[in-house]
Amino acid sequence: MRPQKVEDTELLSSLMEVIRFKGYEGSSLNELASASGLQKASLYHRFPKGKQQIALAVLSFVKEWVHKNIYLVLTDKEITSSERVNTVLENIIALYNNGEKSCILSALSVQSSVELFNAEIKIIMEEWISGFYALGIDCGLEKDNAKSLATTVLISIEGSLIVSKGLGTNQPFLDALTYIRKQYLKQ
Repeated sequence: MRPQKVEDTELLSSLMEVIRFKGYEGSSLNELASASGLQKASLYHRFPKGKQQIALAVLSFVKEWVHKNIYLVLTDKEITSSERVNTVLENIIALYNNGEKSCILSALSVQSSVELFNAEIKIIMEEWISGFYALGIDCGLEKDNAKSLATTVLISIEGSLIVSKGLGTNQPFLDALTYIRKQYLKQ
């Protein structure tokens, strides 16, 4: 029997969904293999170090996504600030399925796994903040205010996802995006 072939983007997206839903500790290799469409042996062949290597690959995938869909868009001076904000917020809506999906960074930040992944999570969050900081500067904010707002953006999105999940409605997530849009477009 020939080994199953799965494209990297599809594979990493599938693996991310399991970890996003179950967390690192709660995700079994059987569940990861099943979601990926690979046999467990094929999953081990791709990720010989197991679940930790899978999670690091997922974080690398997320880092690339944030760089392309948040950072590069927010720092693109060829388009207007309002276009940047709107495009990034649409990308965030897609990433979190309109607030229905949990954040992978949150799932990997729990106490039991934070030491394993903290360095990668920090890089992703810093780039996210850097992009919104650059946008704030371009919108005329003072450096301190731009940094504070950029950090607040990340807190608003992460927090709203948790609140949305807890309340069973995506309205807090949508309200957070409206707040973010207003903060940058009022400048």
